Amino acid sequence: MSTIHLHQRTTLAPEQYVRGLTDFGPGRSKLFGNSADEYLEVHRRGFTDADVTEGSGGIWERLHYDWSDLNHVVLTTIDSNVWGGASSHTYTFTRQANGATDIDVVVIREGKTLKGRMLGFVLGTIGRRVLEKAFENSVKAIEALDAPKQPTQSAA
Repeated sequence: MSTIHLHQRTTLAPEQYVRGLTDFGPGRSKLFGNSADEYLEVHRRGFTDADVTEGSGGIWERLHYDWSDLNHVVLTTIDSNVWGGASSHTYTFTRQANGATDIDVVVIREGKTLKGRMLGFVLGTIGRRVLEKAFENSVKAIEALDAPKQPTQSAA
């Protein structure tokens, strides 16, 4: 089992990032590269939770999303072709006095198959950078969505 800790500071408020995290519409892969549209299936969505299958590259995972506390969002693996056991993603948001938000993510990967155990080992060691980059990209993509729109200037 691998436990990976990730951290990003953002200009987003927690609810802005959570809005992106829980947007299960088309184009999700633009925010989360490991969530290809062809894998995406929303089984159920409530006001503060959802049951969603997503994945990419032959790896899929059914997750229970719980955002009832916007400062502590938990994604628990319900089923997967490679992940099982305690696999999850836990997002903790801490607002800073300057208006920024620290996002801390703990990713737990417990392989239920040989492929999953090997992937978990790789992610916990040399593959950690892949997760860091994917997280950094998701923060930047959601920041870009929530950036104020600048009026375009016409050429004179």
